[in-house]
Amino acid sequence: MTYRCALVTGASKGIGAAIAAALVGEGLTVYALGRSEGPLAQLKSQLGERLIPLAADVRDHGSIAAKLAGVEIDVLVNNAGGLSSVRPLQEQTHEEIEEVVALNLTAPLQLIRLLLPGMISRKRGHIFNLTSTAASAVFPGTAGYGAAKAGLSQAGRVLRYDLAGTGVRLTEIAPGRVETQFYLKAFDGDAAGLKERMYAHQRPLRPEDVASVLVCALNLPQHADVAELIVSPTDQAAGGHIYPAAPDVF
Repeated sequence: MTYRCALVTGASKGIGAAIAAALVGEGLTVYALGRSEGPLAQLKSQLGERLIPLAADVRDHGSIAAKLAGVEIDVLVNNAGGLSSVRPLQEQTHEEIEEVVALNLTAPLQLIRLLLPGMISRKRGHIFNLTSTAASAVFPGTAGYGAAKAGLSQAGRVLRYDLAGTGVRLTEIAPGRVETQFYLKAFDGDAAGLKERMYAHQRPLRPEDVASVLVCALNLPQHADVAELIVSPTDQAAGGHIYPAAPDVF
């Protein structure tokens, strides 16, 4: 492993915490970014000195830049995101739409902009963008979220073109349904209802599944880059069409 230091966003729980643990296991020092100090402190108690808590809002790239001043980040994992509601776009508030774009598209792009110059100068770096199968498939009520993730996916394709020859790799990982608390806010905090509707009847992915895929891509030889990965539960397949009922045509 030639990489030494990683920044993982949304690291206090779920997929982010699993990725942080996996990278610490690979011998990296991991800056774990999250909004709440308590869960980050608990994660540090589990993972030890190689885990460095970084309490900040992922959208506050100025504060993050100040806290990382002088730190050479080799691996950036853009995992943090959010989905406050699952409703048709016309039923959402303008605040909900702005938030979903800021969390899932603007914040990752700002962190890439912040950390890329150092990676390029060292000729060493790997960016991971966690998108979603919602970036390429239709899931009702997720227009803003799907658009933001699709935008991040396309940004990755352009960046790989721009970064060719720099020694910096970029991998998109698009998970399907993963059992986490990601949708809890959209379910109005109803954890039991979330589990019943989303996870109880089909086998979902676990956060550790996504982390293991990321580590596999990271450990490839430097001349090899897994550009895009879709990680789907065996029991899930996206697709289908709806034909609304129509009046009889004579």
